[in-house]
Order: sequence, then structure tokens, then C-alpha cells
Amino acid sequence: MVLVLKNEQIKGLVPMAEEIEVIEQAFRELGEGTAKNSPRARLRVPWKEEGGQYYFNNIMGLVPGMKSMALRIDSSFSKEVQVAGSRRRIYPGDFVGLVFLFDMDTCELLAIMDDHVISTMRVGATSGVATKYLAKKEAKIMGLLGSGEQARTQLTAALAVRPLKTVKVFSPTRENREKFAREMSAECNVEIVPVASAQEAIRGSDIVTAATNTVEPVVEGRWLKEGAHVNSIVGGDGYLARRELDDETIKRAGLIVVGYKPQIFLDRQAEFAERLDRGMVKPEDLHELGELLTGKCRGRRDEKEITLFKNNTGMGIQFAATARKVYEKARQKGIGTELPLELFMTRRGDKTYSP
Repeated sequence: MVLVLKNEQIKGLVPMAEEIEVIEQAFRELGEGTAKNSPRARLRVPWKEEGGQYYFNNIMGLVPGMKSMALRIDSSFSKEVQVAGSRRRIYPGDFVGLVFLFDMDTCELLAIMDDHVISTMRVGATSGVATKYLAKKEAKIMGLLGSGEQARTQLTAALAVRPLKTVKVFSPTRENREKFAREMSAECNVEIVPVASAQEAIRGSDIVTAATNTVEPVVEGRWLKEGAHVNSIVGGDGYLARRELDDETIKRAGLIVVGYKPQIFLDRQAEFAERLDRGMVKPEDLHELGELLTGKCRGRRDEKEITLFKNNTGMGIQFAATARKVYEKARQKGIGTELPLELFMTRRGDKTYSP
């Protein structure tokens, strides 16, 4: 039987600590060369209104250690808006976002899942893995930019790997940052202070995480303290240029790690493309998270070095790892709707087909 899971059934099913474990395994296998990840493919066209886009996206990857292969697709609409004087890209209205999970042993379709909750889980956990290996061990203060769903999982992931005492959160809308601080303080049992600017959130912070929908840079390198670790999740491509980090942030980073390097060049991602063109950063300065986990690139040099992790793209291995863990938890708890496998499976019997 094929298991069908909705977002509300997936939410809360996998603790963040367990999600970080499976994401770390997936990236480790990628670094070892056993896991496989296909570059993200997007189709965008202007649609409906000025600044609007129809957007179709697919991502696939496999993690042999979990016998897991996943394909993620989504069909949605986006548009550019102004929020508190800054440009933002939002995704209004209904959409279709699905993850198809396959078993590599049997080739069977195991599950069809909504992708929204899984996406926030895997993005947060990936930053959590990077923070685990790059942030200073005694990091106590976090500056968080953003107050949406991604910001929530970025926070819970950081708390899973570092004993944070205080979190300063900034979001352009005062009500949003204050609500985030109230709700997440109670949920996470940590002091969360809403602040009035990105600068106030960043200055003095050991860990700085940008989880925004900005188009323009919100992190300024001159605000970073010595030894800070920075996480940034905005990817963007040549069609939609989005950056969270200014030039000074890139210049001050002694070590730059990304999720998946080929996507930077394939999409001409705005965070690096023009800076590569200018020679501010060289291709060999960019290292993958899988390389960090397998010792193919160095980690933090000392307590004063600023480290940067660019969580630069959605990856199939993230979906393969997360969906497998979600599937296992759902089966254990008897959650979800079942569909007959025969609706999807082609039985060959003893016949052999040749293309």
C-alpha cells in the first residue's frame, strides 16, 4: 500500500534532533560519493500580473544508506511586494507541492506526501548540521532574521546543537517578531527578545541566521563579531536575483560552506555569481557540506574566524532522508491514508523489456 500524508499529519512527527541525524547522514553519504543528488530544475514565466510568476520546480535525489529515493515537485504562483520599505518575494494562494518516496530495493512507491512541512524541516536541519560543525562550541547568543515558518525550524535546529541562552529576533513587521518571540519562548524554553533592527539582532551574536524572503541583503558584515557563524537560506537564480548577505559578509568569512555547489553555477545564484565574476570569491573558496563532514575540507580554524554556511538550494537527498524518516514514524503510529500499490506499479513478471 502507498501511504498518503498531509502536512497536518507530518507536523511534529519527527523531533528536530532526529531530523538533524538523518540530514547529516544524507550529506555524509553525498560527500563519500554514494548518495546522488540531481540539480534542482525550475520553470518560471511571467504570469497574471506585473511582477508575478508561474513557477514549477522539481528536485530528486537518493540516499542508498536509507534505501531511499525521493522526487519533490511543486506548482505555484509568486510575486514581488514591498514590506516595510524592502523588496520581498511571496507565494500567495493555493499550490501543489508533493514528495514521492521510493524504496530502492523493491522500486516501489512507498508514499506521497505534502511537501510544505517537510521543506521547513529539511532546511532547518541542514543549517543545524552546519551549525553543529562550524559554530563555536560555547555559542550562547543567536541573532535571527525572520519570523516565519523557516525561522522557527532554524531556531529549533540551532537549539538542538548549541546551548543557546538568548535569541534576538528581527522581522520588519513588529507584530510578527513579537508574536514569534512569545510563542517560541514558550515552546523552546529559551529567552527570545524581539529587536527593532537587523543590526541589533546581529551585533554581539555568536550565531547569525537569516531566514527571510528578502530580495536585497539584510546581513551586513560590519555588524558581525569575531568568531561568529552565519547561516543564510535564500538561494535565488538568474531569473530571480535574491541575496541576504552584503559584500562585507562574504569578505570577512574565512570559511564558506554551501549545500550544493553545482547549483550556484547552474542557476547563477545571486549570492555568489556576480562576486565570482568580480573575483571577490573564487570557486575553490566554496566548499560543500558533504565535504566538511567527510574531512575533504577543513573546519573552523580558530575562535576568531567567521564561518558562513549558505543553505543555497533545495536538494533531493534532503527530501529522500526526511521523507523516509517521516514514513517510518507514520507507519509506527498508524497515521495516513492508504492507496493500493497496484495503481502505480507495473508488474513485469518473468518478462524482460529492452528500450
